[in-house]
Amino acid sequence: MIETPYLLFLGDAPDGLAAKVAQGIKDWRPGNCVGQFRMEGCKADMKLPDMTLAEAKAAGAKTLVIGVANRGGVISQAWKKVLIEALEEGFDIASGLHNLLRNEPDLKAVAEATGRTLHDVRIPSVQYPIASGVRRTGKRCLAVGTDCSVGKMYTALCMDKEMKERGLKSSFRATGQTGILITGDGVPLDAVIADFMAGSIEYLTPDNDADHWDMIEGQGSLFHASYSGVTMALVHGGQPDALVLCHEPTREHMRGLPDYKLPSLQQVRDVAMTLASWVNPDVKVVGISVNTQHMSEEDARAYLAKVEEEMGLPATDPYRYGAGPLVDALVALD
Repeated sequence: MIETPYLLFLGDAPDGLAAKVAQGIKDWRPGNCVGQFRMEGCKADMKLPDMTLAEAKAAGAKTLVIGVANRGGVISQAWKKVLIEALEEGFDIASGLHNLLRNEPDLKAVAEATGRTLHDVRIPSVQYPIASGVRRTGKRCLAVGTDCSVGKMYTALCMDKEMKERGLKSSFRATGQTGILITGDGVPLDAVIADFMAGSIEYLTPDNDADHWDMIEGQGSLFHASYSGVTMALVHGGQPDALVLCHEPTREHMRGLPDYKLPSLQQVRDVAMTLASWVNPDVKVVGISVNTQHMSEEDARAYLAKVEEEMGLPATDPYRYGAGPLVDALVALD
């Protein structure tokens, strides 16, 4: 169990998107966040109090959470001094990076000497099965995106929150490190051996009541040259009854791939439907989630109206305007 509250470590993140782990925790579990620790040159800001390790400890923080999700998931040598000082100050450390804390000899040695705990949430804790493809009871909704980091997790969380507020049966199913740190449970999908990825999602979304919805956190993009495999596992392992398309319209290219433009919503709809219908012939695209955080109110409203007209589907920014239209579309499927 990772002890709360947290001090969010933003390191030397070059922008807010690079600190998306911290942003997700701050947005969805604000009560768990005492403050933030930023190194020189950090361009991310969670709008939390900037604290030294000593100040955060005095304020009650128990765990330093690495809130950065950099390309490749590596622990920078520049971070090491702070992480070691945090252990010596009495903090546990939690990380969702591919570069495991426990594999760093210096961190492991200091943790053992100080009696602190290193939490690597990106390690599968279950021996997952190979996917069977057998249909399961209950219903499942999967967020699929035009790119990485476009709001798939926020979409699923917003829809789950709206469902619960309406008294409907719903569970958010975390599939990445941020979701796991927010909810305390889930599958670190991109750390699962490839042959077992789809099976891990079957495990995560088992048989359930006929009127229960699993809101599955999306990962990657079917069109992303680096991360399409994880999305494919979600599509086939999740056997979704409903798909929500997720998009961030202000990007000039796919994240980390300057030579690749984002696919259109129509392309994502068609490819996702083709692949999802192979395991669930009844699957439907029910709506569109647009991340409008970099758009003005006027531009955001106009863009949503345009998308609705072009796609013939409800469109909203669920974090900015609420997930009501998307949940209405789910309810209409029953």
